Amino acid sequence: MSLDHARPGGWRARIGVIVPPSNTVNETEFNRLKPEGVTFHFTRSPLHADPAADGFAAMMRDVDQACDDLAKCAVELVAYGCTAGSMACPADQLLGRLRKASGVDAVSTAGAILDGFDALGVGRIAMATPYTEETNAHEAEFLEDHGIEVVATSGLGLNATIEKIQQISRVTPQAVFDHARAVDRPEAEALLICCTDFNTVDVIAPLEEALDKPVVTSNAATLWASLRALGIDDRIAACGRLLRDF
Repeated sequence: MSLDHARPGGWRARIGVIVPPSNTVNETEFNRLKPEGVTFHFTRSPLHADPAADGFAAMMRDVDQACDDLAKCAVELVAYGCTAGSMACPADQLLGRLRKASGVDAVSTAGAILDGFDALGVGRIAMATPYTEETNAHEAEFLEDHGIEVVATSGLGLNATIEKIQQISRVTPQAVFDHARAVDRPEAEALLICCTDFNTVDVIAPLEEALDKPVVTSNAATLWASLRALGIDDRIAACGRLLRDF
């Protein structure tokens, strides 16, 4: 067998991803969907119950460590793959620190969601999450502060303890589908499913077909933003309108 045309992994791009310690779904979904020649390299960074309490100082120290780990992989972009964390920390502070610490460009899940809605022309949504209602209220406030009207939210209350957090990745796709479909409202232009540790890749296309509207998820948006930031325009047909059309 000739190896003349064989290429090393990541010949198009190596993307570093920072996820919370308990997250297992982000890796699985990104590796299922990655275009040819793109590799993802993951590291973990602690969750902070109240990252704003010290002005995000502890969170930024953890970002520095994670970026140092990823820099050793020679990644071309860093993605901060945590919805709640990236919505809590001001974008200029988080992305600025990511870029400074890694020496490469950066995206975050929060920014990716906003950019995805902008690309889709969406300004009014319903939101399904695995979170408590308190967390949902914070995330709805973030979205509304950035021009997205949230007409309904629903959570599963699974981020109150570490034991419950570890259940998020075990919610079945069928249960995610049913949960998300139940929160939809006629006036919502799109449906958002939050959390990078929630099994959503298999439910996006069926939900879009059932609801006849775009469905954006934390992982799909972060994947889309990461690829597009590097000029990788591959379309992923099985994962909803955002990755298929934009």
